[in-house]
Amino acid sequence: MIGADGSPRCAWGAGTPDYALYHDTEWGRPLHGDDALYERMTLEAFQSGLSWLTILRKRPAFREAFDGFRIEWVAAFSATDVARLLGDAGIVRNRAKIEAAIANARVALELPAGLSALLWSFAPPPRPARPASFTEVPALTAESTAMAKALKKRGFRFVGPTTVYALMQATGMVDDHLVGCHVPVPTTT
Repeated sequence: MIGADGSPRCAWGAGTPDYALYHDTEWGRPLHGDDALYERMTLEAFQSGLSWLTILRKRPAFREAFDGFRIEWVAAFSATDVARLLGDAGIVRNRAKIEAAIANARVALELPAGLSALLWSFAPPPRPARPASFTEVPALTAESTAMAKALKKRGFRFVGPTTVYALMQATGMVDDHLVGCHVPVPTTT
């Protein structure tokens, strides 16, 4: 689809200015770093059952509420912080997701090689070509299923195979930009 600026992009990326910016600058770009990946994992979990646009627009409030998604800081959150988060209208106030975010930070803090290394260990090899349409894009893969299983085994929550595949897409572990999209094919992972 051709966006308002004349750039060809994946159809979902041309829907709103928020989506266009996210599509053009973040989605599908390789992302590394424990805190950065913890943020994306947390936001994908909060998105479950909601529109990504809702989460994207609340992202600044999430960053403030979760201390910039610094794993070490979130892992130290207490019941007082849970109550604070449940009262924060700027974020999605879902107790199970809030408690999962804190529990996931605690688990991530204990990973010997770190969260980034663990997540990227499940990245599949690059595809020979980009998909021609979103009908060719899976909702989950063998790799996302394996990653979800490994994460759950370690104690992570809200990390089902579909949510994990969305994380893989968002962080460039897979390139699901469509043929003709102006976003360049990643050259490194």
